[in-house]
Amino acid sequence: MVIAFIVVGRSSHDRDLLRGLANTIWPFLVALVVAWIVSRAWKSPIAPIRTGMPVWAVTAVVGMLLRWAAGQGVQTVFVFVGAGFLFLFLVGWRLIVALVSRRRA
Repeated sequence: MVIAFIVVGRSSHDRDLLRGLANTIWPFLVALVVAWIVSRAWKSPIAPIRTGMPVWAVTAVVGMLLRWAAGQGVQTVFVFVGAGFLFLFLVGWRLIVALVSRRRA
């Protein structure tokens, strides 16, 4: 999902997708790994609150900080759009699974 977020964003802003993709993706993939470790996401990977929210928050914040530290630029609009898309991609599907599971039960 994080890769999809980056591909969609890069494809709408950059003609050199592959080069831009590599530069943009690494901060968020590193942040995602950190988020999984910090939240211990493997214990309850589909839980929207226990896992989804911390994975989203850490991925968004650490990813943006790594982008900033690497001199890639972190415009305010990018922070909000990025956080919104990451929320949809990292929490949204977990919410849908939780709602469907409850409904079936």
